[in-house]
Amino acid sequence: MTDNSGKILKSISPNKIIVPIIIGLGVSGYMLYREFEPGSLSFFEFTMQSVFWLLISSLLMAFRDFWYMVRIRFLTGDKLSWRQAFNIIMLWEFSSAITPSAIGGTSIAIFFLNKEGIRVGRSSAVVMVTSFLDELYFILVFPLVLLLIGRTDIFMFGDTIEHIPWFKNQFFLFALLGYLLKLTYTIILSYGLFFNPRGLKFLLLWVFKLPIIRKWRPQANESGSDLIQTSKEFKQWPLSSWLKAFGATALSWTSRYWIVNTLIIAFFGIHFLNWDEHIVIFGKQLVMWIMMLVTPTPGGSGFAEYVFKIFLTGIIPVGTGVAMAFLWRLISYYPYLIIGAILIPRWIRKHFFSN
Repeated sequence: MTDNSGKILKSISPNKIIVPIIIGLGVSGYMLYREFEPGSLSFFEFTMQSVFWLLISSLLMAFRDFWYMVRIRFLTGDKLSWRQAFNIIMLWEFSSAITPSAIGGTSIAIFFLNKEGIRVGRSSAVVMVTSFLDELYFILVFPLVLLLIGRTDIFMFGDTIEHIPWFKNQFFLFALLGYLLKLTYTIILSYGLFFNPRGLKFLLLWVFKLPIIRKWRPQANESGSDLIQTSKEFKQWPLSSWLKAFGATALSWTSRYWIVNTLIIAFFGIHFLNWDEHIVIFGKQLVMWIMMLVTPTPGGSGFAEYVFKIFLTGIIPVGTGVAMAFLWRLISYYPYLIIGAILIPRWIRKHFFSN
């Protein structure tokens, strides 16, 4: 095992699930203690309807992972089996869940792909293209949602800011800043991928001459080389292939965002044909996702529960936000910690100690 491999394996140790679990449960417990409303838990009745929609929520999460698997098999030319694709996606999500949201598990994903038989250049290309597709989904869908809603109430999180003009709303400004950063990143990545990868590598190396970030110049050089390789791998793709890859990306992300909608239906009976209400909830999740990207805690633990509770204010009954936040994380976050903790030891034994 190389030193680099050892560092990566150490960073994805199953023991790291303890920190996000403690943070998430701790924050949820504290908020529940501070904001508990007598009688609020009476809304959470497990009827046939609630069980059905909870099942739909779980299926949407599985659907999300399925389309991720479809995408990664497609980007690797179907060189991965379904079992390998499942392992990579679960390990990828696990590494994202135990690292700060601002860092994520993208760099580690290259390592996973390489160990599953995909050469380093191709692995880097696949990970870079998945990042491009994810960002492209967001920059296309977010303005579309705003146009469909036709108003700014997706940025309203409680009565205290209900009458603040949109241009003074802190959540709108935060979302706008995040959107512009994503748009800038996508434009730069697109330019490097499809037009001038060597020029972008040169720019990266020039920027990383600055004293404050000079120590990361070797990594920047490696990223630039990966970008050139990515361009060679995907520049000649036909439009149909890009549409297929983006279609899988869109289905995956949309499934993830609709989980909250189905959870609300399960206990509060918002009719599934009330599209106006659903689009508002969908749009609020886009805003919340931007906010979670900058949190320093593993997988956004603690911060995600807090923001989620605020984001549902005015949509669900008072006093139920914390319980809903915990239920949301129970379906969309904690399973990756458990599955990853089970898979990691087996995966390490297979790829490092099988001979």
